[in-house]
Amino acid sequence: MTLTYSSYLKLDQLLALQRPISDGPEHDETLFIVIHQVYELWFKELLHELDHLNALLARRDLPRAQHTLKRVLTVLKVVVAQIDVLETMTPLEFLSFRDRLETGSGFQSFQFRELECLLGRKDPGALERYPAGSEERRRLEGRLAAPTVWDAFLAFLRAEGYGVPRAALARDVRRPVEPSPDLQRLLIEVYRTNPTVASLCERLVDLDEGFQEWRYRHVKMVQRTIGTRRGTGGSAGADYLMTTLNQPVFPDLWAIRTEL
Repeated sequence: MTLTYSSYLKLDQLLALQRPISDGPEHDETLFIVIHQVYELWFKELLHELDHLNALLARRDLPRAQHTLKRVLTVLKVVVAQIDVLETMTPLEFLSFRDRLETGSGFQSFQFRELECLLGRKDPGALERYPAGSEERRRLEGRLAAPTVWDAFLAFLRAEGYGVPRAALARDVRRPVEPSPDLQRLLIEVYRTNPTVASLCERLVDLDEGFQEWRYRHVKMVQRTIGTRRGTGGSAGADYLMTTLNQPVFPDLWAIRTEL
């Protein structure tokens, strides 16, 4: 069989996946489905690239690591920009089919939870959203037990000859990253003596800032669409999302700003 554009991209299957469940169906439900399916595709790509970044750091391949981070940052910009499209849907247009979502909720996105884990925001409680033995839970358990991007960066620094504090290298990767004054002193040294590695640090700050920007835009979109209503699936909606703001995943890189 000759390979075609359609067969390579599996367009028959892909374009059959947008199936509104509202009566009519409601016009805006198709947009809602497409946006969230595209989000999941971008989450898949981000996981793919960040895993690759960790591997490149382990090989001390700094040029390709920088290139991969540039790609990740560019994808993040697209992810944030998609919220502009979603915000063209008014509250009444969303409410026209919202009740049909029943227990479905964005909180159940296991790929987003994987991204959180990979970036260092570890939350074992997230496992409770997925049935024991499910593929989603198995993947998330793997992410919870695996080193983060920050751990890969610290291992890279050590391989480059820097005296990374033992406590930072031996930390429990199942826990969120905690600020370390000793590590901050080392990072200040890196910034002052090695512009190449300092540039890598700045790209990690860009990544952290981009992720925080996505969270902020997501909160404002939810507030704009449903106000203070509870989210679908019984989630706390915007009230919960507000608690996730201003929580950097690489706190040491932010803490040194006043000392440089």
